[in-house]
Amino acid sequence: PPNTLFILVAENDSLILPTILSRTQLIKVPPLSRLDIEAALELKEGVSLQKAEQVAAVSEGNFHEALQQLQHADEDWEVLLRDWLNSIIKSGPAAQVKWIEEIAKIGREKQKQFLKYFTHLLEHAIRLNVMGEMASVSREPGSIHDFALRFNKLCNIPQQEAIISELDHAAYYIERNANAKILFHALTIKLYHIISNKSVILMQ
Repeated sequence: PPNTLFILVAENDSLILPTILSRTQLIKVPPLSRLDIEAALELKEGVSLQKAEQVAAVSEGNFHEALQQLQHADEDWEVLLRDWLNSIIKSGPAAQVKWIEEIAKIGREKQKQFLKYFTHLLEHAIRLNVMGEMASVSREPGSIHDFALRFNKLCNIPQQEAIISELDHAAYYIERNANAKILFHALTIKLYHIISNKSVILMQ
């Protein structure tokens, strides 16, 4: 009918057929700034400043993702990650099995959010390695920044990139209903082999 407007939405215009793309007016919508997401979480969702900073930091400019993160904001990903790394580095198989039992109980969505948190922390650690103090201007929450600094004492950039690759694969299989215990057991073994050449303990 007259005055009809079709809006096509895509995340990657390079994957759209040229015959379609040539007949459209391309409008790129940039990600929201971290400050905008923090403000929206505080004003609209009643979230504390500290929690808003943490959620906005890993939402990658996506407010919908921030709301999804908020559903699992009661989880302390830093403590969970610290326990996992310590079980891998110094505590041994018994602690690893206990940790795997716990992570298997929290459900797929929270497992994906946890892996996303770890990936974000690693990406910040790599930025710190490459850019030094200049990376501090990214205004990461203090807990993520401090954890990333400690993680750089544990792993170098190639190791961190290898871990990110494994986390991405794990998230892919979680989406496809992989058995959580088997998946995190395999992931734990892979992380052990990636970082086994280092003896620095990440957390006290």
